[in-house]
Amino acid sequence: MHVLIVEDDKALGDGLVRYLQQAGYRVELATSGREADLLLAHEEYDLVILDIGLPGIDGFEVLRRARQRERYVPALVLTARDSVADRVHGLDLGADDYLIKPFSLMELEARMRAVIRRGQQTAETQIVYGQLTVDIAAKRVWVAGNAVRLTAREWGVLEFLVLRAGKIVSKEQIVSAISGADEDLNLNVVEVYISRLRNKLGPAGVKIHSIRGFGYYLDKTTDDAA
Repeated sequence: MHVLIVEDDKALGDGLVRYLQQAGYRVELATSGREADLLLAHEEYDLVILDIGLPGIDGFEVLRRARQRERYVPALVLTARDSVADRVHGLDLGADDYLIKPFSLMELEARMRAVIRRGQQTAETQIVYGQLTVDIAAKRVWVAGNAVRLTAREWGVLEFLVLRAGKIVSKEQIVSAISGADEDLNLNVVEVYISRLRNKLGPAGVKIHSIRGFGYYLDKTTDDAA
């Protein structure tokens, strides 16, 4: 899952990034409302963890602008404001959940999972294409009922393709999805991960097509002979 943390307290923000990266999330950090608004306008995230008290554009305005865009991003709001009026205002703007500072990191992660589940278009966490089964929540993959071991990067590429099955995605989009804010991955690594996934998922009859000059897409149809 690709998560954007919006927090102007550097110590707290860096701590959240480290904790969530260790938990297996891809994480980026924005320290102002303007930076967050720009990232949400141009990048794709599975969740935004949004502080309200931000310099410049506050969290409420960031959320309001996000809800005006076509793509819906689940939002978990962090705030030190423990007033009913603030919470009602945030929920009216489209917040999916609220967490009052200070908070437990375990509770934060539990609320993240709940918000992400509610934000999915289907209640099912398992996606099935022919002999391929992908469990988004558990980050597990099976081919014909047999578990397939993937590296974290291979899983990141597969998850990105599966959630956009039938749609062409570019190398740049894939690299952005699987790399952290402080990483600079070469676009050529995408070819390596695609090749590995094709070998591992081949028996499922699922195909990852290459479109020269555009990128890749995972075919929703399957090879019945597989």
